[in-house]
Amino acid sequence: MRPLLFILTLAIGAVVGLGLVWFATANGYGPGVVHAGAWKAWPRAGTEDADPYARAALARAGELPLELADGLAFVATTDDSGKSLDGRCDIRLSGTVPQARFWTLTLTDHDGNLVDNAADRHGFTSTEVVWNRDGTVDVALGPRARAGNWLPTGARDRLVLTLRLYDAPVGLASRTSDAPDMPKLITERCP
Repeated sequence: MRPLLFILTLAIGAVVGLGLVWFATANGYGPGVVHAGAWKAWPRAGTEDADPYARAALARAGELPLELADGLAFVATTDDSGKSLDGRCDIRLSGTVPQARFWTLTLTDHDGNLVDNAADRHGFTSTEVVWNRDGTVDVALGPRARAGNWLPTGARDRLVLTLRLYDAPVGLASRTSDAPDMPKLITERCP
């Protein structure tokens, strides 16, 4: 009877432990998250000081994170009102991008795959985006073509935007409780 009780206790412990790790890492890289409107970042995920949850999430996803000295990645799965980014809707990203030597904006589906589209456009870089005169940027996301900075969504229902800031100032990359002003994400029209 004792060996059976031991095995049962071990099995319950393993299931509960693995379930808690999955829950803690399912929507990011653990508890070290920095919020900036709809955007989230995990500044310590790519460092030697990364917590075990961040390491587990990275291993499960098979990702190579940015080292803190290289830059910082901000991820958005919702607009500023908390509504999921829906590729069937017209969404606008607008505002100031935090200071960085170079940045990229990438659109993927919820599984991390680039969104297939006829325009073969999956993102922008700081060198190819059309800037506003005041130093801000506007990017339209939607299923129908638009003039200017447009990212086709392929009418996918759940999207993920990733803004990677390369060679960002040290103060920005090392923050743990506050984040810089990020571009706003607004769902403008949804059929």
